[in-house]
This record gives sequence, C-alpha cells and structure tokens, in this order.
Amino acid sequence: QVQLVESGGGLVQAGGSLRLSCAASALTFSDYAMAWFRQAPGKERELVAYIDSGGSTNYVDSVKGRFTISRDNAKNTVYLQMNSLKPEDTAVYLCATKYYSGSAVYNMYPYWGQGTQVTVSS
Repeated sequence: QVQLVESGGGLVQAGGSLRLSCAASALTFSDYAMAWFRQAPGKERELVAYIDSGGSTNYVDSVKGRFTISRDNAKNTVYLQMNSLKPEDTAVYLCATKYYSGSAVYNMYPYWGQGTQVTVSS
C-alpha cells in the first residue's frame, strides 16, 4: 500500500523559510509525479507545485520565485523549499502522488499524505 509521510511544517515569521519533506513507500518512486497541495480553513484545496516523473515542474502563480519543488529518487522523497513566506501561505500542506504526469486537479491524485501544518505569523 502506497504511503506518504510529510514532515517539516511549523511556525515561522513572515519572510522566513521552511523545507517540507514527503517520504514515499510501496511504489516505484521514479515513475510517479509528486505534488504539494495546501488547504487553509474555509478554502478549497489548491495545488502549490508538482514535479513529474521526468523532472518537469509546475507552480501556482502565488509561489513562483519563492518556492522550489525537488525530488530525490534515491531517497523516495520530494521536497518543498519555501522561502519569503507570507501569512497567506498558512495552511495544511499535503503531499500527493499519481502515476507519471502531474496535474493541478486534486482529485486526479489517488494517494495522499496526512498533511503538515505551516503557520506564518505577521
């Protein structure tokens, strides 16, 4: 059974940085696209970024230039480096995966982690 385990969330001041990690198991990691979504209270789940099996990336406009998604296929892990954090980045960040190519549509992803809270104070 595919499992995704996120880590690295926490409380940070505006302008600070965090790095999220998502460790995957029970899949051929290099064949899968990996994505980070986020969901704030009362808001819809939105794509933050994805990286597909070939390494191509896609970001939501609001994080371009601030966040970087990367993957380490040897460690079955995807990362989200978040710099210049803003209070509006506060949300639960969730890792998700689907075969081969990424998507901005959350219900295209069959496998999800439990999420990690990121809180940015002003």
